Amino acid sequence: MKGLLLGALAALALASSAVAAEIEVKMLDKGAEGMMVFEPALVKIEPGDSVKFIAASKGHNVESIKGMIPAEATPFAGKVSQDTTVTFDKPGVYGVKCLPHYGMGMVALIVVGPPTNQADAMAVTHPGKAKQVFATLFGKAQLATK
Repeated sequence: MKGLLLGALAALALASSAVAAEIEVKMLDKGAEGMMVFEPALVKIEPGDSVKFIAASKGHNVESIKGMIPAEATPFAGKVSQDTTVTFDKPGVYGVKCLPHYGMGMVALIVVGPPTNQADAMAVTHPGKAKQVFATLFGKAQLATK
């Protein structure tokens, strides 16, 4: 009986990992929404899903923004001009940036399950065009959750 239970648990673990999704987000010099963008810039996923940030154009990276990730989540930073895959295990809102182009508005919003830290994330200040881009992204995210 114990062996049967362990086998069932192992099968369940494999099945749950098989349903985790991987979404691709391109880091671009020029995209549909303008210059220096993540495309798409708004991603809604479930805990356990991954986002693969693809360095489609050279000179970009992806990293989390301080104050814009859930309290229990681990900050991350990818290297410039390299693809970076991040698995999002904790529910909440994650703000990400391309460090070299942050002030130009190269930011994205990843919503993982319920946006538990949305108010805290919205309170973070940003340089230059990033402030406007985040205002737009939060507006779209709120429309999508209604």
